[in-house]
Amino acid sequence: MPDPHSLIPFRGSGAGSPGSRIPGAPLGVAVVGAGYWGPNLARNFHRSEEWDLRAVCDLDLDRAAALAGLYGARAFGSLDEALDTVDVDAVAIATPARTHHGVALTALGAGKHVLVEKPLADRWDKGADMVRIAGERGLVLMADHTYCYTPAVQKMRELLLGGELGDILYVDSVRINLGLVQPDVDVFWDLAPHDLSILDFILPDGLTPEAVSAHGADPLGTGHDCVGHLSFDLPDGAMAHIHVNWLSPTKIRQMVVGGTRRTLVWDDLNPQQRLSVYDRGVQLPKHGNHSSRNGTDRRDAAISYRLGDTWSPALPEREALGQMVAEFAASITAGRPSATSGTSALRVLGVLEATSRSLQAGGAQASIELEGSSLSGELRQEAGA
Repeated sequence: MPDPHSLIPFRGSGAGSPGSRIPGAPLGVAVVGAGYWGPNLARNFHRSEEWDLRAVCDLDLDRAAALAGLYGARAFGSLDEALDTVDVDAVAIATPARTHHGVALTALGAGKHVLVEKPLADRWDKGADMVRIAGERGLVLMADHTYCYTPAVQKMRELLLGGELGDILYVDSVRINLGLVQPDVDVFWDLAPHDLSILDFILPDGLTPEAVSAHGADPLGTGHDCVGHLSFDLPDGAMAHIHVNWLSPTKIRQMVVGGTRRTLVWDDLNPQQRLSVYDRGVQLPKHGNHSSRNGTDRRDAAISYRLGDTWSPALPEREALGQMVAEFAASITAGRPSATSGTSALRVLGVLEATSRSLQAGGAQASIELEGSSLSGELRQEAGA
């Protein structure tokens, strides 16, 4: 499942490339971070036949040892110590975003492929640096955009790329729940990367807005916005809106993608019917067929509503993280970018940075600034390829 939006060709020249390991042997991996997300990565690497979990690293050595002991791996207090001691092909990073750049450069400098949890980094220029170095060294840099590996989102991608919805008119996404209020980031940086990465994965043109507008609120006085709305334009006059909220007593994870032919609704919390496809909507006007000069008459004659069937695609049951680690192994073995490459994560990072600038400007539109890097023009060009 190669990423059609990948930027830098994988050259397969780094350590751990297919020519430097025994064909069919499991890939060795070290997980950095044994806190919230690290245990999920460790469990799925351990369960995969394509991987051998060899090390767990954490500043809290007791925590690293507890996790490593579950899977027969070794525990270390630092990645440097692990790389000096254990032979691994890849490093999976599950630490705070502000540390991603430094940890990734350590791994890439040692010739290891890298998997990074969202967001790719805490700043766009740091993420761009990671993408550049991985490309120069011929190493896979992959983002753990977990939702892109769920059966529902992969089906959404299939339907959109196959033209089943027609031209996209709008995207409306809601991701709200009660907690967890993060101490170091706002609700946009915590929750919106999920929705943004999904859009980059499923939209035919990827995630390529030129500007965003964001409004947030911090009614509890936490120091970070806890409720927020983000909107931006899509091609051909369409638009996207994302609502994120840490304070809602109800949990909702829903995305509506409206098209000229059909509308798709994803409800992640409904296991019986996660996807629904509606053959309903506004019928587009046929220009040039109306003789009346009256604007109201032309509008009434042009607008009609289509009421058709609703159906729900059958979806397999499988764990998204299992698919994600399998894709990481496949991209390394085949010498190709992953389906959620570093460049796709970099586009998400560009939107997040623009969101912060819009918030600082009181909700005014903020452009996606990719200048200052040789990657900027290529990022926009390859996303629409």
